[in-house]
Amino acid sequence: MSILRKSPCTYTLVRHYHKQQKPHKPPRKLIPFVTDLKNIQNPDELFSVFNDYHQTGTFKHDYPSYSSLIYKLAKKRNFEAVETLLQQLQLYNVRCKEALFIGLIQHYGKTGFVDKAVELFRRMPSFDCYRSLQSLNAILNVLVQNGRLDDAGEMFKGCSKMGFRPNVVSFNVMMKGWLGKGEWDGARKVFDEMLEREVEPSVVTYNCQIGFWSKKGEFTQAKRLFDEMVGKGKKPNAVSYGLLMEALCSVGKFKEAKKMMFDMEYQGCKPRLVNYGVLMNDLAKRGNFDEAKGLLNDMKKRRIKPDVVMYNILINYLCKESKVEEAYKMLVEMQVNGFEPNAATYRMIVDGYCNSGKFDEGLKVLNAMLLSRHCARLETFCCLIIGLVNNGKVDDACFVMEEMMNRRMSPDFSSWEALVASTCSGDKSACLLVSELVSSSV
Repeated sequence: MSILRKSPCTYTLVRHYHKQQKPHKPPRKLIPFVTDLKNIQNPDELFSVFNDYHQTGTFKHDYPSYSSLIYKLAKKRNFEAVETLLQQLQLYNVRCKEALFIGLIQHYGKTGFVDKAVELFRRMPSFDCYRSLQSLNAILNVLVQNGRLDDAGEMFKGCSKMGFRPNVVSFNVMMKGWLGKGEWDGARKVFDEMLEREVEPSVVTYNCQIGFWSKKGEFTQAKRLFDEMVGKGKKPNAVSYGLLMEALCSVGKFKEAKKMMFDMEYQGCKPRLVNYGVLMNDLAKRGNFDEAKGLLNDMKKRRIKPDVVMYNILINYLCKESKVEEAYKMLVEMQVNGFEPNAATYRMIVDGYCNSGKFDEGLKVLNAMLLSRHCARLETFCCLIIGLVNNGKVDDACFVMEEMMNRRMSPDFSSWEALVASTCSGDKSACLLVSELVSSSV
């Protein structure tokens, strides 16, 4: 009996045939309003465009329109407008997806409106929206992150009444809450309850506990938990090793941490960004910037692509050491290498220039930051205003204040005081600008 063998050419043709036979997904139909919304940055324009579309009579707002606008308004922290839209959703019986409420709960949490997040979680059924464990875990996380562990505990206890059976994520969130308070015994009680309820711990469950001892520099305790995890059949990930490396670095054992990073590969776990980040953070913290930069080259050799966080580690410590010009060079280098700076990158450099008294340079970086659609912290804006005014750059200070107000941020008393003092010195242009700003803020 002869066996037919396919030639390499035949395999190539077969692969090509199957590639051709893959069904093409039809392109997603673009929604005009949602497309326009992406290009609008001014919060005041968002609602007017929404209403303009509604008044045409040819366009009906549905879930994608409402959810896109709500996300955008929440990001701009205009929660009053968000509430108005939520009321409209109920009024017009627009069916909502759970993802919308989870996103809003997270936004409320980030801005400290915890009670609003809890209220929204409880209101979800009134929007004819099914609450899953994802919603529960989102609200538990918001409570824990905002220091409301007792409230999170009460909600966790009432899970069964709400029809939920907590999963591994729910238990992990509660454990993080106890560990964040430094309460090891409380965390272990949650862990024990987890086992009693036959919920299988994950690598994240163990990593939370390993991280607790690593931050304390207790390598022995951290390693004991690491070994316990391995003994239970859980395969450590790059984060697990990174936490042990962090513990070693915290007690001055950098060489041992570096050795662990190379040894972990023999255990079937390739080093990741998190592992290089631990080493880079330790080197930069100790002022060994050349060696820290050398890690970037080592990563390239191993075909591990650095990310913005790696550059931010270096930029952070360079700014702390008042080496802002070097930090700025790192900013340029990361852009040349194809990495887009994030809000934290810009903030560190603007703050660095302000702390060094180089307010003109700080303003240039702030401009780049705003053009990239990132926003500075309130403290950064105010520091820049005062510094520019004191250096006689009142026009620039007014520009910064105007940008603040466009983002619904109010200058502090010192910033206003500096500007008013400048106008009283007889600068007519400054007086006019301040008058305009005052009238626009009323």
